[in-house]
Amino acid sequence: MAVAGVATPFLMSFFPSERAKAAGAPVEVDISKLEPGQKINVEWRGKPVWLLSRTKQQIADLPKNDPKLVDPKSEVEQQPKYCQNEGRSIKPELLVAVGICTHLGCSPTFRPDLAPADLGPDWLGGFYCPCHGSKFDLAARVFKGVPAPKNLEIPPHKYLSDTRLLIGDDK
Repeated sequence: MAVAGVATPFLMSFFPSERAKAAGAPVEVDISKLEPGQKINVEWRGKPVWLLSRTKQQIADLPKNDPKLVDPKSEVEQQPKYCQNEGRSIKPELLVAVGICTHLGCSPTFRPDLAPADLGPDWLGGFYCPCHGSKFDLAARVFKGVPAPKNLEIPPHKYLSDTRLLIGDDK
């Protein structure tokens, strides 16, 4: 009886708590009200995840950045295979990316403005990390010559319908 009393808490420590299960659980998001050009943030596994509804012009401008990017074809394994394309997305109009800089973990800011004075005349919109100056385009691909070594991470995700997205599960 004493052995069972001592062994039970020990054995239960091998199973995650309900809180721990919830922290890693997939997150369902309603994207029905997301307008072109708008970005919303959700939390998944304690990380900010950006949902950016790209405009047709933003999608058309993505290839213009290719010569300035470290990994324009997304060949480094930072996204699921189904997002290994120019837009790094399942649907070209919606980017789903973890909003944590790959340099030191800061959260970049959304800079959709074209050619701002502080980012230069060839800036077509994207994300700027104020901590050390890393820049990412609107497909979350990193520019050359900045501290961040690689593109932002694309989490596993899938569409449940045209208006519902599930982040954290793609099966």
